[in-house]
Amino acid sequence: RPRASARAQGRSAILEKFGGAAKGPAPHLKRTGSTATVKAMLLEWCRARTRSYQHVEVQNFAGSWGSGLAFCALIHSFFPDAFDYDALDPSARQHNFALAFATAEERAGCAPLLEVEDMVRLPVPDAKCVYTYLQELYRCLVAKGLVKTKKR
Repeated sequence: RPRASARAQGRSAILEKFGGAAKGPAPHLKRTGSTATVKAMLLEWCRARTRSYQHVEVQNFAGSWGSGLAFCALIHSFFPDAFDYDALDPSARQHNFALAFATAEERAGCAPLLEVEDMVRLPVPDAKCVYTYLQELYRCLVAKGLVKTKKR
């Protein structure tokens, strides 16, 4: 029997850890079309929140997140007093991921769906894992009243 790829194992580990796949998109990301539309909306939200940050250019849910700086920028955009973004080093991936995930958990109540070690081990993060984490972060920020959504 062939071994699953590292990417498939990563997804399986997340699903095991949290009891299975989530049903549907993140709350408050109202479905107005296909899954691609929801993904595009979330990606545009991330792009808009991180636009002014140095060393961050969000283009997708994979390589754009590889240094950890995009996660840091997104978190910093909501919690600018949590850490000094300008002091971060793009090559210090482990530190960047750890800082972003710990701050998101502490300040936003976001479940630690991604492991720092897994993110550092992979040269390009798994897009589905990043997308899932960003949905959860968005949901937590909405619950805290930090992201306003349109009422239908």
